[in-house]
Amino acid sequence: MGALGPREGEHLVNRGVAVIAGALTDLDEVSLIGLDQDATATSLVEIAAAEARLGELKHRVLAHASSVRVEEATGAATTATWLARATRTTVRSSRRAVHLAAALEIYARLREGYAAGRVNTEQAEVIARALDALPADIPATVKAAAEQRLVDLAAHHDACDLRVLGDRVLDVVAPAVADAHEAARLEAEERAAARKTMLTMTPDGQGSVHGRFTLPELHAGMLRKQLLALVVHDKPALATSPATAAEQGEAERPEPVKAATAVELGAALCELLERLDGSHVPEMSTGATVVVTMTLETLTGGLAATTLDTGDRIAAHTARRLACEAAIIPVVLGGTREVLDQGRRKRLFTRAQRIALATRDKGCTAVGCHTAAWFCHAHHDQPWATGGTTDLTNGRLLCPTHHRTAHDPRYETRVLTDNQIEFTLRC
Repeated sequence: MGALGPREGEHLVNRGVAVIAGALTDLDEVSLIGLDQDATATSLVEIAAAEARLGELKHRVLAHASSVRVEEATGAATTATWLARATRTTVRSSRRAVHLAAALEIYARLREGYAAGRVNTEQAEVIARALDALPADIPATVKAAAEQRLVDLAAHHDACDLRVLGDRVLDVVAPAVADAHEAARLEAEERAAARKTMLTMTPDGQGSVHGRFTLPELHAGMLRKQLLALVVHDKPALATSPATAAEQGEAERPEPVKAATAVELGAALCELLERLDGSHVPEMSTGATVVVTMTLETLTGGLAATTLDTGDRIAAHTARRLACEAAIIPVVLGGTREVLDQGRRKRLFTRAQRIALATRDKGCTAVGCHTAAWFCHAHHDQPWATGGTTDLTNGRLLCPTHHRTAHDPRYETRVLTDNQIEFTLRC
């Protein structure tokens, strides 16, 4: 053996490590000639088990290093940062090792399996995380059963499988507890997802808008299915029929999203938006319906660009196509139109009137406000309750903030010559 004999007073751990080092030294230059297939396979499996056993020893010593504050000798901030520098590893991996070392002091069954070589380091990390994630208020017997179950499963499953099994281990050892835990977890996840939900839309000035969104899984699934339905409708080859799937011996029908490209999904999103009619969205000035304002010449084939009630401009041929869609309202200047003046017959402005107001006012009519028309309310200059009529001459668009201001008795209003309205705080 290449190892030095034990020195007097040397700790058994140091002596054992020296013996291991000596044995490895003896194997440094050993020839592998004559190591056949079976012997090679056996050696690799036994080396992996030895690695696991040595890994358990490493983490046991590392837990002790934290308790004796080994980092103090060099002034390091934590045991993990000391370990990273001393062993030339990353701080990230060292922190993970310290976490596992601490977990092994809590989970005795996991440590025993690790020490016996039945659980490797990857598996031990996954099992420890799964056990840490269990509800704090479950009985100790249930947690112990979950620990033992995962250690047993490690004999047949790798770390990836154990990660999935760890999430569902309570279903096996305590189904009633699992149901309550999952309900609480899903509720918390949904609240967190709602808080993180966002959408950004940024025009690039060249006719495109770049966006990014974060959605809860439920709504992302709803969107995905609707987009795929449109993609598959245009490209039926993306969907494999049940008969074909059976012939191929597949367990289930492949999901079309795997074959749909980003371009196809983007086109499907555009088509989905064009199909929406806005009937289920709360009404504002024009509801969720897009209003396209164009000249009669454009409608009949002209080239002049048209304007949306969002303030955006689109090409004439696009406007003509959209004029055929249910979710688009064309307002043709110079053409016939609906009866827009309702007088005293109705208190609320009709949808047609709100569209006309949006076309005329183009947005909030308060001085200095640039809120888009589609987000505004229809307001009576002379209140309907005091005899005001529900027609265009007595109506205007105001954003929600300025609509509240218009009804606030602390302010007086003045209509300017350009139909803008000015608010002044009363003295």
